[in-house]
This record gives sequence, C-alpha cells and structure tokens, in this order.
Amino acid sequence: MENGFRRNWMTRFWAIVEYELLWNIRKKKFIGVVAIAFALTTLSLILPVILYNIIGQQLQQNPDHVINTGAGIGGLGMFLFAVAIAMNSISGEFESGSIVPLLTKPVSRTMIFLAKLFAAFITLLSAYTVLFAYQTIGGIIIYGPQNNLHLLPLSLLGTTLSTFVWIAIVLAIGSISKSSLISALGTFGIFMALSISHPIILLFSDQAWILNYIPGNGVTGYILGAAGQTTFTPGLAISTGTDNIAANLVNYALYPSAEVKFYKMSLRGQYPQLLYSEPISIVLARSILVASAYIIALLAASWYAFKNAEVME
Repeated sequence: MENGFRRNWMTRFWAIVEYELLWNIRKKKFIGVVAIAFALTTLSLILPVILYNIIGQQLQQNPDHVINTGAGIGGLGMFLFAVAIAMNSISGEFESGSIVPLLTKPVSRTMIFLAKLFAAFITLLSAYTVLFAYQTIGGIIIYGPQNNLHLLPLSLLGTTLSTFVWIAIVLAIGSISKSSLISALGTFGIFMALSISHPIILLFSDQAWILNYIPGNGVTGYILGAAGQTTFTPGLAISTGTDNIAANLVNYALYPSAEVKFYKMSLRGQYPQLLYSEPISIVLARSILVASAYIIALLAASWYAFKNAEVME
C-alpha cells in the first residue's frame, strides 16, 4: 500500500513537472535561455580573437582556458538565466488565471511548488550542459588542447548552485508580489544595487569582509605563486562570493592547501596592504554555506507565500 501511495505521488509530481516544462516550451522560455547561453558563450570565445586581430597580434594557445573560464557568463549571465527561467514560474499562474484549474487537480500547493522548482532545475541544467559543451569545443578549437577537463562537472555543479541563489530571489519576489514584472525588476534592482555598492565597499571601507555574506562576487584575494589570469595580478585571483562557487571548487581541487591572501587597495597609488589570509578550503566552504542559506531561506519564503496566497476566481 505504501509503495502504491509513493508511485501515485510520483506520478502526480511528474505530471506537474511535464506541465511546467511544456509551459516553458510554449512560452519559448527554454529556447530563450539556450539562445542566451549561445550568445554569451560565442561572445566570450570570439571577442578575444577579434581584439587580437585588431591589434595585429596572434592569439596565444592557452591549455587552461576552458577550466579557468567555466561557463564564461559571470554574475550577469547567472542573473539573466535566473530571470528567464523563474520570473513567471509562480506569478504567471496568478496573472493568467491558470492557477484556478491547476488547483482543482488532486495535488497540493507544496507539490506544485516542488515540481516547478524541479522543472527550473532541469531547464537550467540542460542549458548549462549545452553551454559547457559548446565552450569546451570552442576553447579547444581556438586555444588548443585543454588541461583538467575532468573537473568540468565540478564547475557545472558550482555554476548551477550559484545561479540558484538568483532563482530563489526571483521566485521569492514573484510569489510574494504575484507579478512577473515586479519579480524581474525587483531582482534587477537588487543585482544593480549590489554591483554598484561592491566596488565602493571594496575601495573605501575596511569592512569588505561583509561582501562574503551577500550575493555576488565577494572579496578578491590571491594565491601567490600560482599563475594569474593576467600579468597585472600578483597571483591567481580568487573571489569569495556566491557567484564564484564553480571557480572555487576547481581551484580547491587544483590547490587544496593554498592560502588566499587579501589586500587593502588604495586609490592613492600606495602599495596594497595585506589584511589577512585564510585557506582556500574556508573560502570554498563559506561560499557554499552562504549560498545554501540564501537558497533555503528564500525558497521557504516563496513556498509560504504561495501556500497561503488567496486565489481570486
């Protein structure tokens, strides 16, 4: 009897997941997400080639390009993915009135919420898998044979977790407001506010550590002795925020005992002052815990708002 109940629950759950995925296809959300992935990845691959051609130099082979670049979309790309996937996942049901026939089905609101969340995960993972495959093939063609490709699944996992912080923000605002427009604009406002305040806090405050606990790039430190991404950095740059879990997973796999050193920058041309250092394992663990805390708290708020929302027929 218990097995029958479990099969029945899974059947209804998958029916809603399929409903959500078909909804995404009808609304062309999935096509839009994949198009964004191709556009951003193509830009990250082609732009260096164009710039080097303009200055008349040959682009150098780089065996670490793919693993260092990851998805190659940055925080802006994750924000765009989150908005495209989740902006009307909950609120769109209320705006179109489709929430009424949906709730007449023998399913609970909790099951609907979990199924929509799982459909968002499938959509995001599918888009990122296509993006990573495209990035890898393009990187090999442009930059030659690549190292450490076995670490790409870690990078894919980290990028998905980082993007889910933004998806949780979009869902929470959409569930509370029941408006897709407010959901998108509210998340855009948060993204812009964090992007603008980040360099101000970094340059003019001694409390930059607080950036480790809010969504975004966090504080930038360096692993001295490791090859930097550019010739202008003292070592390999490490960002501590929730947007950089993929890079930190890869860097921890490559440099498990490394110390990350953080400096106080100055606009007066003074030599950077060493503030503190910490193991890369701490940097990685903190970014994962902070991201998980945001995801759990925001999804709980979204679920509570959806569960208790009044439906007007």
